[in-house]
Amino acid sequence: MFNGIVTQQWVIKSIIEEGTNKTFVVDCPLTDQLYIDQSIAHNGVCLTVTNIGDKDYTVTAIKETLDKTNLRYCRPGDILNIELAATMGSRIDGHFVQGHVDKTVTCFDIKEKDGSWLYNFKIEPSDRLLLVNRGSVCLNGISLTVASVEENTFQVAIIPFTYENTNLQYLKTGDEVNIEFDILGKYITQYLERLQLTTKTL
Repeated sequence: MFNGIVTQQWVIKSIIEEGTNKTFVVDCPLTDQLYIDQSIAHNGVCLTVTNIGDKDYTVTAIKETLDKTNLRYCRPGDILNIELAATMGSRIDGHFVQGHVDKTVTCFDIKEKDGSWLYNFKIEPSDRLLLVNRGSVCLNGISLTVASVEENTFQVAIIPFTYENTNLQYLKTGDEVNIEFDILGKYITQYLERLQLTTKTL
């Protein structure tokens, strides 16, 4: 479980392709805080630590993960948003994030506005119900507030601190980001869909 509060930006050192999987070796200055089988969010994707080196560690993304996330586009030298798993007993900032990315969405417009940045993304009409104005959404592992949502698009506003301390500063129009919709919204939508289906069969 994560909060969507990015605490580090680490660089991909190398990528090893093994069948349909990709193994990422990630530079890390905090290897003394890591352990085998640990869950770490990479651009919002929960991956398991399989090996720890002196100043790097290894995680593997399987085909299903690569198909649904922007990790499939990553290259050595790319910068990842990193979050270690949440701990019990501390304040919970952001919102509840599982690290289970739903899909990618494309950024089609970026505007700077008086010290903040407005990012606009395309969505499928079927995903519209999973987003609400002032609700939470996780993009590349970052807990953000939905500024506005339309039938096929939504917008988030980025404060300077988030811009400077995440890889959103490198995002360009046409790039894809990982999106994890709010888990509460997903459960409610599924419940209503099943309720509607049950009603039709009665």
